[in-house]
Amino acid sequence: MKLFMDVHVHSAITDQLRLRGVDVLTAQEDGSREFPDSLLLDRASELGRILFTQDADLLAEAASRHRRAVKFAGVIYAAQKRVPVGKCIDDLELIAKTEDPDTWTNRVEYLPLK
Repeated sequence: MKLFMDVHVHSAITDQLRLRGVDVLTAQEDGSREFPDSLLLDRASELGRILFTQDADLLAEAASRHRRAVKFAGVIYAAQKRVPVGKCIDDLELIAKTEDPDTWTNRVEYLPLK
């Protein structure tokens, strides 16, 4: 499964995931750094990538889409001050290597995983 990193994600997470063989694209690399949340989620969906964010505002956008039945590729959220970087890396690697992208449509998952 391919991941799309929001601008708020620490570069150490992206770097470590890449070292572990996970396909990761950042909003900065994509040129979508300045996109508002709605367009960022659209962009991730267009690319067929699950959006990883540490920005709670994106949760509101995903919830709004659920209410309006607007399809999106999926969101993974980790609270920046509650989930350690190492735990984010481990959980995201597990998700990326074991999950089927088709099961992520309109899905929101919170880290840490149980």
